[in-house]
Amino acid sequence: MDTGNPEVWRWIWLGAAVFFGVGEMAVAGSFFLAPFAVGAGAATVLAFLGVGIGLQWAAFLAVSVGVFLALRPLAKRLDLEGPVLGIGSHRQIGQTARVVVEIDPAEDAGIVLLGSERWRAESTDGQVVPVGATVAVVEVRGTRLLVRYDPTAPGPGPARSDASSS
Repeated sequence: MDTGNPEVWRWIWLGAAVFFGVGEMAVAGSFFLAPFAVGAGAATVLAFLGVGIGLQWAAFLAVSVGVFLALRPLAKRLDLEGPVLGIGSHRQIGQTARVVVEIDPAEDAGIVLLGSERWRAESTDGQVVPVGATVAVVEVRGTRLLVRYDPTAPGPGPARSDASSS
């Protein structure tokens, strides 16, 4: 491949722009590859306009550095904010649920009904939470909810056992 040929650089820059753009979307991070995609895009435009290879490289470097510096404050702010509540499993935080299987830290068991979904749950303070109690979701760890039980909070009333006889 003759890299001195201006025709070849059009496709090299275009390939680099696509590579960096796809890489930015595929890699979890904060706008690390995006500046290079924009820089390669600028060099692609110059290559198709017939500008010399030296100026294409200068544009690639200048645009990449400029975009990188422009995006750093945004990337830092997004990193500091952490996960957005209300999205994904974090939307459960702050909601109330009803205990359907006693939460017992000794048994590592407990299930709550949150809306129409059943979730494994554990108490944040390690106390036993009875069936029928109302709990507040304070954290989500994978597929398990960490809940806080307040015995003084109004609940749905006494729980009925399925095994009770009339």
